[in-house]
Amino acid sequence: MIYFDIITLFPESLKSYLGVSILARAQKKKLIKINLINPRKFATDKHKTVDDSPYGGGPGMVLKFEPIAKAVAFAKLKVSARGRSALGGKSKKLKVRTILFSTRGKKLTSSYAKQLALCDKLILICGRYEGVDERVAKYIADEEMSIGDYVLEGGELPALVVIDAVSRHIPGVLGKRESLEEIKGSYPVYTRPDVVVLQRGKKVKKLKVPKVLLLGDHKEISEWRRLRNTN
Repeated sequence: MIYFDIITLFPESLKSYLGVSILARAQKKKLIKINLINPRKFATDKHKTVDDSPYGGGPGMVLKFEPIAKAVAFAKLKVSARGRSALGGKSKKLKVRTILFSTRGKKLTSSYAKQLALCDKLILICGRYEGVDERVAKYIADEEMSIGDYVLEGGELPALVVIDAVSRHIPGVLGKRESLEEIKGSYPVYTRPDVVVLQRGKKVKKLKVPKVLLLGDHKEISEWRRLRNTN
């Protein structure tokens, strides 16, 4: 099992996606476990403050160091306890990576996701507003990650992308290893019926499945797919 701890101010925004389809089944089968941790629980003032204005001026608010650092420490404490219980009370070092989402981070790729799937636990820090106090990146996170050359409102969508990309490399999550696009490749696929009718205004067009896929010649089908494989 791989554990994902998501540190987010908006845990409710993640629950609907994580609770359906393949990821829901993977959790039910105990192949993955997902914990949502709100850093507000670790704020010490009565207002549960997690952000403040940036030093040096400028617009927006910056997420504070302390609540995030305490949330990560809490997640790691649970890892240590689990490592001991796995060996009947003896200590076992588990592989844990703490990731902060950032536009400056290393780009997520399939090979990167496959490496992360070897971890016992991923702690994912979701930034918001104008960003996260830089000391989190320097002293709390093991690495910074980006999912592309664009800017999002926060780290929640990247966290979902990482969980989806990493989980599919865990045996049993997809059901069949051959379902991995990295193995079977990426090529055009069709299903029944073999002819569909597309009507646009007065124009009617019949869209047909390539004949080679209907004849049952697996050698010809493999060659057809190989020539159209984009991987």
